[in-house]
Amino acid sequence: MFDVQLRRLVNPVLIRMAGWITETRISANMMTISGAGLALAAAFFVTQSHFAAALGFILLNRIFDGLDGAMARINGPTEFGGYLDTICDYVFYLSIPVAFGLMNAANQIPALLLIASFTLTAVSFLAFAAIAARQTSDDGAHGPKAFIYSTGLMEGAETIAFFALFCLFPDFFPTLAIVFAALCLLTVLQRILRAAKSLH
Repeated sequence: MFDVQLRRLVNPVLIRMAGWITETRISANMMTISGAGLALAAAFFVTQSHFAAALGFILLNRIFDGLDGAMARINGPTEFGGYLDTICDYVFYLSIPVAFGLMNAANQIPALLLIASFTLTAVSFLAFAAIAARQTSDDGAHGPKAFIYSTGLMEGAETIAFFALFCLFPDFFPTLAIVFAALCLLTVLQRILRAAKSLH
């Protein structure tokens, strides 16, 4: 919901940083894969109840995720890069709730519900992108993307906010996860309604 506004704030900084990095031998795909490694590190620290470290790695993951896209735009994006970025994004999205579910038994059902809601939001997002690509109905609001982007209530900025809340208030994970899952389901409904209006 706030991704477009947030991107306008952070993109100038990311583009400047990406310009420095592209002068080295580091590629956008290397940044993408490194970001997935940071996500798994965050998940590991969650399972160890080291929430400050987990939050730090979550934030680093998001920085890397922004940098790989900025680097790709400088060097020229590739189809494989877009594909790899999507896979690694979902490594991030799924590893954190899985880690909280593994942390203790009280978290398992809420974590499972959250993962199920993520699956539905992913399907609603990617199915729309695949079909809309044939109709070239992208409004361009999210900037250059590997596929057509379907705006929703729960997007990247909101996910980061909830993951940060999980780390800051781990005892409240079950409640926060259920609220997050409910909002994800509202996002699915929102996208279904949009698809009903825009797809023919």
